[in-house]
Amino acid sequence: MANKKTTVPVSSVGTDGEQPNNKNTNEIITNSQTQINVQATKSPEKSGQSRLDTISMIELYDTVYPPRTPIVDGFLYGGTYLFVGAPKVGKSFFMAQLAYHVALGLPLWDYPVHQSTALYLALEDTKERLQKRLSRMFGVEGSDKLHFATQAETLNEGLVHQLEGFMQAHPDVRLIIIDTLQKIRAAGGDRFSYSNDYEIVTKLKAFSDKYGICLLVVHHTRKLESEDSFDMISGTNGLLGAADGAFIMQKKKRTDNTAIMNIVGRDQQDQELTVDFDQERCIWKLTKAEKEIWKMPPDPVLEAVAELITIEMPDWSGSPSELLEKLPQLDIPANVLTRRLNVGAEQLYNDYNIRYESKRTHSGRLAILELMEK
Repeated sequence: MANKKTTVPVSSVGTDGEQPNNKNTNEIITNSQTQINVQATKSPEKSGQSRLDTISMIELYDTVYPPRTPIVDGFLYGGTYLFVGAPKVGKSFFMAQLAYHVALGLPLWDYPVHQSTALYLALEDTKERLQKRLSRMFGVEGSDKLHFATQAETLNEGLVHQLEGFMQAHPDVRLIIIDTLQKIRAAGGDRFSYSNDYEIVTKLKAFSDKYGICLLVVHHTRKLESEDSFDMISGTNGLLGAADGAFIMQKKKRTDNTAIMNIVGRDQQDQELTVDFDQERCIWKLTKAEKEIWKMPPDPVLEAVAELITIEMPDWSGSPSELLEKLPQLDIPANVLTRRLNVGAEQLYNDYNIRYESKRTHSGRLAILELMEK
């Protein structure tokens, strides 16, 4: 069955696995827009003390987590990323180009794009300048899924509240661009310490993880050269240390039309792209990609499920043992099948367009499989 893609994240709920249930309090992740990562919580019994919120390896495998769908396949994922380059290198043109492609669902070069609402905080621009730039890049055909703001609060003065308000009005937003980081920093203070830089990005990451979106934060390089492009990020290593990844755009000379874009991140393979700037349209064009995008190897369990769930039979539900009977090519116990599906739910959704859900019912475990619409 050919790999299929989808654009809207779907919640997966429940836990599964035919194992002895030593605990009846397994947390079930039910909302793909809410990614919770609690390191420590206050103990109600002992005020002022904290306790670690732990999970056992068994509980971890018995939990189905909501799939994280990419914004741009092989290029941009949910989380908080830095987009770094020297002043006037063309970062803002690329930010507008990226946001436009996401809002319209148009492929970005060779990368498939999942359409969603995009918000671009162009905090170093005016609305008049944005109008001229966008019309030169894309003509006068617009999209009501692409929104702009030229003013916003700082991170310590209410930015998160403003972004939450926008997301309440536009629940399908997946991409928010902040141009630039300096505009949302608190004025004064110890701005360039490692701890302060780490705290700033940690706050942004907590927001992006909570809502399952991508926050792309534009920042500048420092003047000093380095053999490692990522050492040229202005500030301390705390910025990159807290972020999910970074993009570095560099030119050999400011007057060049060609730039190198290096990409590193937790959810994608390291890449080096060569891009050329079209002076007439003010858009970036891909001319060379150093590496092909690495993909997860095929999983026999997921391939078997993809053969079962097709257009002819787009949904199925039953116990893990009944599912195993439908997959005679798999020689594994039912509890192993359940855990393999729990772990592979994201890949099953992104690669085969099949949503997997696991529930506990009065009669036992219930596995639900559904082929999603494109």
